[in-house]
Amino acid sequence: MAANSTETRNLRSIDEKTGNLYESIAIVAKRSNQISIKIKEELNAKLAEFASSSDNLEEVFENREQIEISKHYERMPKPTLLAIEDFMEDKVYFRNPAKEKKDR
Repeated sequence: MAANSTETRNLRSIDEKTGNLYESIAIVAKRSNQISIKIKEELNAKLAEFASSSDNLEEVFENREQIEISKHYERMPKPTLLAIEDFMEDKVYFRNPAKEKKDR
């Protein structure tokens, strides 16, 4: 599991996966966006269970379960940290069509 805080990374270890630091960072960024969307969908689905049908502000109340779910998602590692970990552990499939054309 990824750490909840940032850590210094050796740029050469990130760069060696593709041979290009910019390309590696672009791959991590795209993976981070995928993870972020997935987490947001999960959270919205769980919180939708608590949605009330009335939009009256006077009826707003605290729901302990809802608060606990929100706190759980707040404590999770950020999508960027998860994406970097996936990339460094070779759990991300990527390809570069431009490089494939050059190799032919």
